[in-house]
Amino acid sequence: MQQQHRRTVRAAAALAVVLLLAGCAGTPSGAKVVGMWGSTASGQPNLNIENDGTFSGSDGCNRLSGQGQIDGNEITFGSIASTMMACEGVDEWLGKAATGNVSGDTMTVLDESGKTIGTLPRSGS
Repeated sequence: MQQQHRRTVRAAAALAVVLLLAGCAGTPSGAKVVGMWGSTASGQPNLNIENDGTFSGSDGCNRLSGQGQIDGNEITFGSIASTMMACEGVDEWLGKAATGNVSGDTMTVLDESGKTIGTLPRSGS
């Protein structure tokens, strides 16, 4: 009887481990990247990045959206869809983003050549 109890306990423990690992599989690996970045104030760049890598926002003038890939504290943006409005006095650097790297509460945005083109602070909203 004690042997059967041990098998039951081991089976329950194994099931608990499997369920725990399955729960972790659904946890985004890019938790540092996910969220709101920048400012929604007029003329300011911002991005909202989702768990699945989709993003949307604004370069301060044009609406931006796309599907990126998150890997730890980095996002590779891929193609960025953008409106084509002309806004005087707005630096539209965010539309040229290739990757973003998060360190603390700052995302450093780089272009295709690996040059830093700007930074976005994590937004509280």
